[in-house]
Amino acid sequence: FLLDDAVVELRDVDPTGTLLDLLRYRLRRIGTKEGCAEGDCGACTVLVGTLDDQDQVHWRAVNACILFLPMLDGKALLTVESLGKPGALHPAQRAMVDHHGSQCGFCTPGFVMSLYGRSIGACGTKGKSVGDVLAGNLCRCTGYGSILAAAEAIPAGERDDH
Repeated sequence: FLLDDAVVELRDVDPTGTLLDLLRYRLRRIGTKEGCAEGDCGACTVLVGTLDDQDQVHWRAVNACILFLPMLDGKALLTVESLGKPGALHPAQRAMVDHHGSQCGFCTPGFVMSLYGRSIGACGTKGKSVGDVLAGNLCRCTGYGSILAAAEAIPAGERDDH
């Protein structure tokens, strides 16, 4: 699979090993969090891209805690560490800061990835309300008003995945 445009090749993988465990324990991408380990809280949200027959990548927000590693074969992957550049926040991250959309920060990477997915028109986001797009992300601290305000402030964009 591709991670930030770099090929990652895994051998002798446990077929029931999860993407979350790979990210956190082997690749040290610790921005992706484990909240519930059941796909219910969204703290582990990442984007997985699938190439279609016209060389277009279709992104989808998924829960890394329930995605088995073999399911990544031939796909592309973006994590919260994929966003922004050194010293600069991505617009989805900046909006969360500017609108006070984070308190303890545990759920924030998952919200950011869902919001980023919405901003690039990931599968299942077109024509959906912000509330519907964020329905799979839970926050216990901040409340949703500031997160929804952040979501509305993120400009629509596109990824150049050719």
